[in-house]
Amino acid sequence: MATVRFAHVTKSYGATSVVSDLDLELPDGSFTVLVGPSGCGKSTSLRMLAGLESVTSGTITIGDRDVTALQPRDRDVAMVFQNYALYPHLTVRENIAFPLRAAKVPRHEALSRADAIADSLGLSTLVARKPKDLSGGQQQRVAIGRAIIREPSVFLFDEPLSNLDAKLRVETRTELLQIQRRLGITCLYVTHDQEEAMTLSDRMVVMRDGRPAQVGTPVEVYDAPVDTFVASFVGSPKMNLLDAEVQGGTCTLPNGFAIDVGPVAARGSVTLGVRPDDLVPTPADDARATVTLVELLGPRAIVTVDAGGTEVTSVVEASRMSGIAEGARVALSARPGAAHLFDARTGLRLDGPQQSIDVQNGVQA
Repeated sequence: MATVRFAHVTKSYGATSVVSDLDLELPDGSFTVLVGPSGCGKSTSLRMLAGLESVTSGTITIGDRDVTALQPRDRDVAMVFQNYALYPHLTVRENIAFPLRAAKVPRHEALSRADAIADSLGLSTLVARKPKDLSGGQQQRVAIGRAIIREPSVFLFDEPLSNLDAKLRVETRTELLQIQRRLGITCLYVTHDQEEAMTLSDRMVVMRDGRPAQVGTPVEVYDAPVDTFVASFVGSPKMNLLDAEVQGGTCTLPNGFAIDVGPVAARGSVTLGVRPDDLVPTPADDARATVTLVELLGPRAIVTVDAGGTEVTSVVEASRMSGIAEGARVALSARPGAAHLFDARTGLRLDGPQQSIDVQNGVQA
């Protein structure tokens, strides 16, 4: 186990900067997830730590060792790839044991340790099979076992669950988290799936344009996004972001809807954020807002509402869907503490969540 440190690391390809001044620490034993859209630099950062990409400037340390210029084999890291990268001619046992065999560990010892790892991963009945005879989830567990057997200082995961179906993704990420908790090895995990990031991580690093936009626990990032980029990226469905004018605790949308946000220090143009889970539609014949789409998802529904020309999204529990159907008129209100205010020009957060918010029924301001 070891603490990992990126110290002002940059990566450029000619004039194109991919990672810019990355200054980040992964505490010993932590599970850190880099999350962000395609092209944000998350995979490049992981590959620099693995030694698969060179560093343009800055340093990377693992524990007290500067590994910036070391070859991948000398860094004491193990990597699990998106495509599993198993040897098709080897059995499960032999695939897991391969790193030890490459390190000249005696065959009987390597295979014995591989059997123990396979048993811990629920693969004990499959050790004689070859990869083609395994499901996607089983293949991924073999790849994880091959990484575990090395007992590295750091685990690296490059979108390892992307090729699995939804059910297997949930099962495998649970297994992966249990393994990491049991072994206590420092992990760096890359994904574009923000739900996966929130489920797995001790610390989330939301990447944007080659640098962290926000670093924190999943709860911190979700509850207090530092800007509109993080606010819209983290959370599904994404946060409603509305242009508004704030004065005396009231936000007024361009369409005339008046929104009471309680006492705030901000004045003038803002971007108002309300998460769909916090926005509550209530049937009302005299309301101006109209339901335009209902997407049923078992215990809940995603409801799209036209609020006087401004489209907003709400998540509603199935038990509260009475009277809410496409074409229905609804009043909109939001739960206490649900308002997030951002600077309209820079997108930066202005303050913490507010005490109250109420979208009045189309009252002209």
